[in-house]
Amino acid sequence: MSEKSSSSVSDEDADPESGQHVELGGVLSKWTNYIHGWQDRWVVLKNNTLSYYKSEDEREYGCRGSLCLSKAVITPHEFDECRFDISMNDSVWYLRAEEPEHRLQWIESIELHKAESGYGSETSLRRHGSMLSLTSAASAVSATSTSSFKKGHRLREKLSEMETFRDILCRQVDTLQKYFDSCADVVSKDEFQRDRVEEDEEDFPTTARPEGEPNHNNGSKEKLFSPASPKGMNGIDFKGEAITFKATTAGILSTLSHCIELMVKREDSWQKRVDKELEKRRRVEDAYKSALNELKKKSHYGGPDYEEGPNSLIKEDEFFDAVEAALDRQDKIEEQCQSEKVRIPRLTPVPPRDAYSTIGTHRFATKPRSHSSSSLSSVELVSASDDIHRFSDQAEEMVQDHMTYSLQDVGGDANWQLVIEEGEMKVYRREVEENGIVLDPLKATHSVKGVTGHEVCHFFWDTAVRMDWETTIENFNVVETLSDNAVIVYQTHKRVWPASQRDVLYLSAIRKILATNENDPDTWLVCNFSVDHDKALPTNRCVRAKINVALICQTLVSPPEGDKEISRDNILCKITYVANVNPGGWAPASVLRAVAKREYPKFLKRFTSYVQEKTAGKPILF
Repeated sequence: MSEKSSSSVSDEDADPESGQHVELGGVLSKWTNYIHGWQDRWVVLKNNTLSYYKSEDEREYGCRGSLCLSKAVITPHEFDECRFDISMNDSVWYLRAEEPEHRLQWIESIELHKAESGYGSETSLRRHGSMLSLTSAASAVSATSTSSFKKGHRLREKLSEMETFRDILCRQVDTLQKYFDSCADVVSKDEFQRDRVEEDEEDFPTTARPEGEPNHNNGSKEKLFSPASPKGMNGIDFKGEAITFKATTAGILSTLSHCIELMVKREDSWQKRVDKELEKRRRVEDAYKSALNELKKKSHYGGPDYEEGPNSLIKEDEFFDAVEAALDRQDKIEEQCQSEKVRIPRLTPVPPRDAYSTIGTHRFATKPRSHSSSSLSSVELVSASDDIHRFSDQAEEMVQDHMTYSLQDVGGDANWQLVIEEGEMKVYRREVEENGIVLDPLKATHSVKGVTGHEVCHFFWDTAVRMDWETTIENFNVVETLSDNAVIVYQTHKRVWPASQRDVLYLSAIRKILATNENDPDTWLVCNFSVDHDKALPTNRCVRAKINVALICQTLVSPPEGDKEISRDNILCKITYVANVNPGGWAPASVLRAVAKREYPKFLKRFTSYVQEKTAGKPILF
């Protein structure tokens, strides 16, 4: 994240009484997503909160996001000296400063704000969390208990029976108590009367009776102390009450035993439920810990740690699969666009020095000759006196190199490997790596009927129709027009995740090269090679790639029969396409080679088909 300007307020302006720093702001680069990558944002540190805005001028519209720093964790990146990450729970901000010193300044300021903040202590967080947990637990227990008792009809019935038995037993106990009290009163009265009779007998002894005479006093005594009948006291049936009491206590014991049995069963059922809930909770906790560990280990999926690079968290096979899937999606979108004719055809402007013309019976038109010596053997360069600019010498050197080496036959060169052969098209590759970066040169040869070399190079060079056939470009613009035949172009390519997005700044020049031998065809060439320009400097958003590409075309004409004019059936264009690309970053070699092998043939087919479609039925441009 780059800090384009210094902070608005320094640490020395802190308010000592408030215990907090005043506002601190500056421009940093923030990782947005894998499509837009790093974007400059105005970041403000105030009141223990880090906020960001799209720009300093848009602060009045409100922040786009904020992060409380009380529990935030600041992590300087292990490899990038300008990057630091701020994480809070599951939210992570990836930030980059322009220089390591700026990163250190921001980290120290944030840590100072955290240290002096009085908010978000562990105690308060723990307290609120406990209250929430207790409330939730109480609600859950209440709901569970109510539900359970609604189902426990048998237990409630048994409890009702026990209440009935209790009432009966209480009444029986009262009855028996009354009986026992009555019995106690009768016994007391009998003892009192017996004592009185014995005292009277001692004072007045009885006379002697002859034998056989009955003792009437004994009869009186028996009448006096006759035993009380069971129903004699208040009409209580003692035996019946005792039997009923015994039956009631037996019923209570039986009901209690049944209740205990039901409660044991209920306890077993609840224990099974508790064990099941504990097992669910254990599995959830294990899953949470696993996810948390993965989150800590890999950060956010799609974040900058998943970008291409030697320290990328994504594995090479996963990188390869992701790129393949993204390219497949782009192919489907392109096929749909072609089938629905979504693209609007554009008029193709003709360069000022070119005009469409027909050729009669002559195989070649009269061409001016250059007598200057050249190292290009059978070909000579057209005079570039009208194409003078500050890159002229570099452009001439590139053109000569391509004409010398790019047209050489690769059939006998063991360094070139034939990787694809489809009809007239052959693609060769030479494996080259430098500092772990794949720099494989590619060379493709193709033959296309019905078009000329001038037409093919014209459509390849003309920026007005670039977006009609090039599907890998996101946007492009002409940075500077050097001459009628040379422009400087800046273009960004569509991102294929997890690879970083690429941009290219290059000079594109088109040339016609005359053959010194009258029997040889003229050659048209478009050369694209990377240059530097003040209006298109490298940015953090894209990785700047370096290219040296040439499209070399020669037109072969088969003479028509008789005096017929040459038609498109009589012409054939031989195409040689050479590409030397430095991707400018790091990606697995297997991925880069697989993508090149897949995309270059598709590009040639797509482009040549477009040229054939655009030139069909039009005058031939030699």
